[in-house]
Amino acid sequence: MSPPRILIVDDEPAIAATLAYALRTEGFQVECVGLGREALALLQCDQFALLVLDVGLPDINGFDVCRELRRRSDVPVIFLTARSDEVDRIVGLELGADDYVAKPFSPREVASRVRAILRRARPNAAAARTRFVLDADAARASYDGVALALTRYEYRLLATLLEKPGRVLSRAQLMERVWSDAEESLERTVDAHIKTLRAKLRPLCGEDDPIETHRGLGYSLRREAV
Repeated sequence: MSPPRILIVDDEPAIAATLAYALRTEGFQVECVGLGREALALLQCDQFALLVLDVGLPDINGFDVCRELRRRSDVPVIFLTARSDEVDRIVGLELGADDYVAKPFSPREVASRVRAILRRARPNAAAARTRFVLDADAARASYDGVALALTRYEYRLLATLLEKPGRVLSRAQLMERVWSDAEESLERTVDAHIKTLRAKLRPLCGEDDPIETHRGLGYSLRREAV
C-alpha cells in the first residue's frame, strides 16, 4: 500500500519545505503548492489523504478554498494561520476543518496531528462493531441492535452527526442540514432536540453520553461512540 499523500498549500516556501520534510520523515508523500486556486485545480484531478492549508494565501484565502472544497470532498483539512483569534478558529471549524494550528508551530507537532487525523479516518476492524445503524429508507436508527424511537428531526439530527464523528457542527449548520424544510425554526430548537435525543440514548449508553457539547461552537458525536 502506497504512503498517504499530503498536500501543503502555503505561499511561504521556507515553511512549506520545513513541514514537507517533517511529513516525509514520517513516511508521507508530500506535494506543495503556493496558491489556493492551484490547490483546487490539483484536488480535482488527484486524490490526497489530507490537506494542510494556510489561511493567508495571496490569491484567495484558505477559508474560501475550504468552502469550495467542501462542496465536493470530505478530505481532512488542517488550517495553518498567523492569527490565533477565537473567531478564526470558530470559522475554520464551521467550514469543516479537522484541526487548526497557529504559526509559529512545531513541524513535528503538525505531523503528529496529521497521523492522528488519518488514524481516526482510516477504516479498520472496529467498523464491524458499528454501534449506530441507520436505515435511511425507513428513517430508522438502532444502537447496539436496539431500535430507537426517534422523531423525524431527531433521526435527521443523529444522521447528520454520524456523517463525520468527531467533527463539530454549529447550531447554524445543524439548522441548515436538519430543519431546512421547517418554517421559522430557531437555533434553540437544536438544543431542545439534542436534549431529547440524549434522553432516548441514556438508557442504552448510561453515563457515556455519545453527544459532546462544545461551548460556543456546537455539537459533535464522539468518535468512540460509533
